[in-house]
Order: sequence, then structure tokens, then C-alpha cells
Amino acid sequence: MHSIASPSLTTALIAAEDNGSDTPLGTRIAIAIGIVVVAWLVSKAIRRFAAPLLAKRRTESFGTVVAQLIGYLVVIAAVLVAAVVVFPSFKPVDVLSGLGIFSIAIGFAFQDILSNLLAGILLLIRQPFHSGDEIEVSGQSGTVEQITIRETQIKTYDGEKVLIPNAEVYQNVIRVQTAYGPKRTTLAIGLDDWEDLDRAADIAVDAIRDIDGVEVDPAPQAYFNHFGDSVTNMDLRFWTQPQQAEVRRVQDQVVRSVGRALKEAKIPMPSPITELDVRASVKEMMAEIAAARSSDPEPSDAEAT
Repeated sequence: MHSIASPSLTTALIAAEDNGSDTPLGTRIAIAIGIVVVAWLVSKAIRRFAAPLLAKRRTESFGTVVAQLIGYLVVIAAVLVAAVVVFPSFKPVDVLSGLGIFSIAIGFAFQDILSNLLAGILLLIRQPFHSGDEIEVSGQSGTVEQITIRETQIKTYDGEKVLIPNAEVYQNVIRVQTAYGPKRTTLAIGLDDWEDLDRAADIAVDAIRDIDGVEVDPAPQAYFNHFGDSVTNMDLRFWTQPQQAEVRRVQDQVVRSVGRALKEAKIPMPSPITELDVRASVKEMMAEIAAARSSDPEPSDAEAT
């Protein structure tokens, strides 16, 4: 059974044979394949060796993404060169100029992919955060593992992997917890209105001053900010290293230490007290009972017997 080649492929091969080149078509195809294979190997070498060099200049994610893009460009250029080798009359410029409306359609079809690619490149150039930073974006918090061509990979504090599209990261507010070193934590404490506030503040500050992980500079501070329901609210502020695990560890030690110190000083931390005035409700209820009794008819002598 004989195979039938498509008219377009047959025409292209005939044109390649009749283009006046002295090199046989089979040889040109072999050369083209060799060019593509060599370019593919060069692309892999670029991704392997150029990525670490670029990472030294900026970040690991920057080196990986840029090396990938360079590798893709090398392969695309090699494919165009291979096409010229097989079809000497072929002009890559004509292909680029002939894309026209087709390129616009491709742009609309892959706009999400292209927007994520562009956003990823901008993130790598601007570097609002690096791999290893702890950030919060789009309601997700965790440690940045990697920025790829399409998404930003985050490991949450619960040990889960979250992939956020680069366009969403770039267009939203980003909170970088580890950007500036030590981080401040505020612990709210309620005290009785009749307590000696100066004494209570000194005891709380002294209780956390020597805790491992509490920064000496800036030093811990205590401020009273407002009056609550039968309590006076104090903010105990202290600084720690910005990593979330360290913040939580030190916060636990601070709560334990302050609680012990205030108990030893016999300074209670009462819960808010709410007063309920039920006098009006009781009066209304008694009035209704009295009215109900007065409205009941007195039993007659016959009914009583």
C-alpha cells in the first residue's frame, strides 16, 4: 500500500530540490537536524552553567529564569537557521511579518501565560523579595521557595506548598516580614482600674527583658492606650528576629513570664466586666403578674361548694 504525501509538503520538497543549491536535499536536512540538536545541547548547557553565574549577581530564581529564557531563544534561533538550510529561499523576516492577525490571536489566547511571564521577569528585576523571605500576599503567608516563569512558590507555615501566579503577586500588596531585620510584637494586657499602673508596667518589662530572643535594642516598652470595661489596657511591645517560628517561640515565653511575674506581685488580670440592669424588666414583669391576677374573676359561693 503506497503512502500519499500532502500537496503542501510535496510542493515544499520540490521547491527545496529546485532552488539551485548544489547540496542534496538529504544532506541539508541532516545538517538542519544537527543544528537543532547542537542548539538543544547548548541550551541545556546554558541552563546548567549560566544559572549559577547569574544567581551570584542577583538571586537563584533570577538565574534560573533568565537561563531558561536564553536557552529557549537559542533553540528558536536554531530552528529558524535550520529552516533556511533546508529551504534556502526561506526568509525568517517574512515569517515574522506574516504573523499579523495570527499573532494577535495568539496573544489573546495566551494572555494569562504572557502576563505571568512578564510579571515574573519584573519581579526578578525589581526583587521585592528573595527566596527564603517570609511574605504575605493574596491571603497566603509563608516562605518563598522559588520564582519560576509562571508562578511564585510558597511554603506555608503549616507545611503546605502554594503556587501563586506571578501576575497576581505583582498586582497585589506584598508584606515582606523578613525585609528589615527585627520585628515588633505587641502583647495586650488588661489591668484593674485601681492597680498601680507604673508598678505593673515596670514588672511586665522587667519580666521579659532577659528572655532569650527578645532584642536588647530596641528595648521592650509598655504603653497604656485606653480604658476598657473595668480594665486599663496596656500594650507590651518587644522586638524579635522576624522569622515566624522565632516570633511565636518568643511570644510564648513572654506570655508565660509576664503571667508569672504579675501573679507573684499579686496583680490580677481580670476579664472585662459587663453590668446588666434588669430592674426595669423585673418591674414590668411584676406589673404584668399583678394585672393578670386582678383580671381573674372571684369564684362564686356555688362554685366554691
